[in-house]
Amino acid sequence: MTALAFLHTAEVHIAGFERLVQAQAPGLRVHHAVAAPLLEQARRLGADDPGLRAALQQTLAKMASSSGARLLVCTCSTLGALAEQVDGGDRFRSARIDRPMAERALTLGSRVLLLAALASTLAPTRALLQDCAQRQARPLQLRELLVEAAWPHFMAGDTEAYLDCLAEALRAEAAEAAEVDVIVLAQASMAPLAERLAGSGPPLLASPVLGVQWALAQPELQGLTR
Repeated sequence: MTALAFLHTAEVHIAGFERLVQAQAPGLRVHHAVAAPLLEQARRLGADDPGLRAALQQTLAKMASSSGARLLVCTCSTLGALAEQVDGGDRFRSARIDRPMAERALTLGSRVLLLAALASTLAPTRALLQDCAQRQARPLQLRELLVEAAWPHFMAGDTEAYLDCLAEALRAEAAEAAEVDVIVLAQASMAPLAERLAGSGPPLLASPVLGVQWALAQPELQGLTR
C-alpha cells in the first residue's frame, strides 16, 4: 500500500528522498512524481497566478488517484504555500516539506538568515517563517541572502559547483552570519550544505530530513511504518 507521495520539480530529488524514507521506514512504498514545468511557471508568472494554482491542484489530484497516497508532500519551496492550500477533501492531504524546518528554526532563536538560490523561493519561505513565528508567539529578525549565481550549476547537474557557490556566498557574509542564531536553507537541493558546513558557525537547517521525519509521523502512515 502506498500512503505517502512526494511531488518534486527536479528528478534529482527522487533518490535523496527515497534514501531518507528507507533509512527511517525500511520497506515503505513511496510514490514520487516530477513536475518541473510548475516551477518554471511560478518563476515566470509568480506563485499567485490562478493558472498555477489550478495546475498544481490538478497535478496533486492525479498523483493521489494514481498512487492511492493519502499524504502528498510538495518538496519545492516555491510551490509549498500553494500546496498547503490545495483541498483534497477526503481523498488526500497535501503539505509542504519545509514547514517542519521553519518551525524548528524559530526554536533556535529569533535571528534567522534565509539562504536561497532562486528569487521565487524568497517570498514563500519568508511568509512561512513569519507564519511560524506568529503561531509560536516568537520574535523574528530575518535576513535574506540570495545567491542566484548558484542556480545555473544546479540546473546543469553540477551539484558540487552549486554547493561551492553557496558555501562561498556564506563565507563572504561571515560577519553577518555570525550574528544570527540559525541559517535556513530555503531549497531542498541545499541539504548537503548543512553537512558540509556543520560546526563552522550557526546551525544550518535543511528541509528534507525534518520534513520526512514529520511525514512519517502523520496519521495517514500509522501502521505502515515501524
